[in-house]
Amino acid sequence: MVAIASPRIKRIQRNSVALLVVCAALNYIDRSTLAIANPLIRKDLGLSIADMGLLLSAFLWAYAAFQLPAGALVDRFGSRRMLGLGIFVWSLAQALGGMVGNFWQFTGARVFLGLGESPQFSALVSVVRDWYNVKERGLPTGIALCGSKLGPAIAPPLLTILMLTFSWRWMFAIMGVVGIAVAILWYVVYREPRDVDLTEDERNYLVEGETSQVDDRVTWADWKQLFAYRATWGMVLGFFGEVYMGWLYQAWLPGYLEIERHMSIPKTGWVASIPFACGVFGSIGAGWFADRLAARGTSPVNSCKIPAVMGLTGMAVFTIVAALIPSTFWAVVAISTALAFNGMAGAMCWALASVIAPRHCTASLGSIQNCGGYIGGALAPTITGFIVQDTGSFVPALLFSAALGLTCALIYVFMVPGKPIDVTAFGEKRAIA
Repeated sequence: MVAIASPRIKRIQRNSVALLVVCAALNYIDRSTLAIANPLIRKDLGLSIADMGLLLSAFLWAYAAFQLPAGALVDRFGSRRMLGLGIFVWSLAQALGGMVGNFWQFTGARVFLGLGESPQFSALVSVVRDWYNVKERGLPTGIALCGSKLGPAIAPPLLTILMLTFSWRWMFAIMGVVGIAVAILWYVVYREPRDVDLTEDERNYLVEGETSQVDDRVTWADWKQLFAYRATWGMVLGFFGEVYMGWLYQAWLPGYLEIERHMSIPKTGWVASIPFACGVFGSIGAGWFADRLAARGTSPVNSCKIPAVMGLTGMAVFTIVAALIPSTFWAVVAISTALAFNGMAGAMCWALASVIAPRHCTASLGSIQNCGGYIGGALAPTITGFIVQDTGSFVPALLFSAALGLTCALIYVFMVPGKPIDVTAFGEKRAIA
C-alpha cells in the first residue's frame, strides 16, 4: 500500500512552503538593493562601473565560501535554527549597508550579507526533504524556489519607490527591519519532524521509496565522502553556469536597461521586474513537470535532471537572442523567456539534491553544489563589468554567458547519473566509526 500524506502532514507542508517562499523572496529582494541603487551609490561614493562590479561580487564570494559549512550545519542542527539565525544576520547586515561611507565599509556589509544568506537554500531543500515523499518533491521545491524569482520581480518597483521616496540609505535600513521580523516569524512557526509526534503511517509516508533512510546527523566522514562521487562534481560544475547566467541578470539587468537600452531609472524599476516574474512561472512549472515525470515512472533523479538540462539550454538560447536583437521590446521578451528557463533550471538543480543525496546529507550536497554555483555567480558581475567597460557594450558579456550555459547543460547530461548516490560507503564509514 502506497503511503499518503495525512491531513496534519499536508497542513505542515503548506505552512512550511509558504514560509519558504517568503524567506526566499526576502533573500532576493535584499540581494537586489545594491543593483537597484547602483547609479545613486556610484554617484554618492564616487565608484566606477568596474568598482561596482567588484562590490556586487563581494556578497557572492562570501556567500559561496560560506556554503560549505552552512549545508553541514543545517544537516546537523536543523533548518529551524540555522535559517532563523541566518535571516537575522543578513537583515542586520542589510541595515548596516545604509550606514556605510566608502567602498570598503560597503564591502564588509556585503560579506556579512553573504554569511547570513548562506543557509537559505540548503535549509529550503532540507525542509522539502523532511516533509515530502521522494516522488513528490519537484512541485514543492519549484514553489519554494519561485521566491528566488518573485523577490527580484518585486524588488525593482518596491525598492525604487523606497529609494526615490526616502533615499537609498533608508531603503537598506527598512529592508533590514523587515528581515528581522521574518526571522522571528520563521523560528516561532516552523518545526522539524523530530519535534512533531508523528504516527507510524506519517513516518512511513516521509521515507517510503528512498534508497537510504538514514536519518542520523551528518558526520565529518559523511561530508567528505560526498566529494568521492562523480554526481557531486557534475552538480558543482553544472550549477556554476546556471548561477553565472542568473547573476548576470540579477546584478546587471537594471544597469543593462539604463546603459544599453537607454531607459530612465523610474522606467527601469518597472520593466526590470517583468523578466523575474516570468522566472516564477518557470520554477513552479518545472516542479509540476518533474512530478508528472516521476508519476509516469521516470526515476526521481531523472525527473529533476531532465527539466534542469532543458532550463539551462533554453536560457542560453534566449540570452543569445537578447544579445543580438535590436528592438528593446523584443530584447525584454527574450530576457523574460531566458529567466523563465532560469527558474526552471534553478528549481530542478536544487530538487536534484533532495533526491540524489543520502537522506542525512541533503543540505550538505545542496550547499556543495551551491558553492560551485556561486563561484560562477561571484564571477558574473565582475566579468560583466570589465567586459562592458572595455567594449562599451553588454553584447559580448551576454554571448559569453550563453556559451557557458550550454557547456554546463552538457555537464549535467554526462556527469550526473540517473540514480541516487550509493550509500554503501556511508554505512561502512559509520560501521568503522
